[in-house]
Amino acid sequence: MKNRSLVSIDDLSKEEILKVLDLAEGFEKNPSQRILDGKVVATLFFEPSTRTRLSFESAVNRLGGRVIGFSEASSTSVSKGESLKDTILTVANYSDLIVMRHPIEGSARYASEVSRVPIINAGDGANQHPTQTLLDLYSIRKTQSKLDNLKIVMVGDLKYGRTVHSLLMAMSQFNTSFTFISPKELQMPLEYKMYLDKIGLKFKETSDLAENIKDADIIYMTRVQRERFSDPLEYEKVKNVYVLRNEMLQDTKPNMKVLHPLPRVNEIHTDVDDNPKAYYFPQALNGVYTRMAIMALILGLK
Repeated sequence: MKNRSLVSIDDLSKEEILKVLDLAEGFEKNPSQRILDGKVVATLFFEPSTRTRLSFESAVNRLGGRVIGFSEASSTSVSKGESLKDTILTVANYSDLIVMRHPIEGSARYASEVSRVPIINAGDGANQHPTQTLLDLYSIRKTQSKLDNLKIVMVGDLKYGRTVHSLLMAMSQFNTSFTFISPKELQMPLEYKMYLDKIGLKFKETSDLAENIKDADIIYMTRVQRERFSDPLEYEKVKNVYVLRNEMLQDTKPNMKVLHPLPRVNEIHTDVDDNPKAYYFPQALNGVYTRMAIMALILGLK
């Protein structure tokens, strides 16, 4: 991974994914290692973010590095009409690594092609979010003690949800059985279902939540993303279509965990929060260790 950009989870082999998870485990045991001393990491967030940006910045600070960047494009020369290429070429002069979130699909790949320093994709539109996927894998392995032969139920906005797209691609390397639960308007895109057919993995597609979670190892809830809808009326039709409540978890597997990339709106009721099966806040913490591992490997420090 040294000096390589991370744009898609497909950029990593199965062996490289496991190497990231193993290294993240080491950082969890010993998070204060100043291996980034003298390094500068730029965080360029053209879209709002709480967990991804702050967990990256927390990871850099814990490793002794420095952070520069912005959390909204309106405070930069982008608001004056500067191109993405010019922004990347400029910021690459000031940093050793660029972490970027952008609303346009393919923007991270383009940035990686023009930048002289590695780019880490922190989410590009509805396309990919590979570092979220790696922390999801870390959370799954940590709670299930394995990645192979699990049943994952994905719920909510499967059409625009970049986290579920990336997670599907990664978990398809571990003989996973998938269930996709969504309204018709937000179904998993055909290309991903065709991919699962091609590699011979089972999946089920349904709109019924309550009857399809009892044998799950992981329930992966997602938010219906208002910002992805061009028609507000279409968003209103589906925004509260699924709400996971505590009583619905009674007959699920004892070791089942509920994950969510956050932020949530209404899709997980707050009465789930105190259930030991709720894992979305520890999942967010795991993002710090995982992003420590990703940056250390890309900068060739581990």
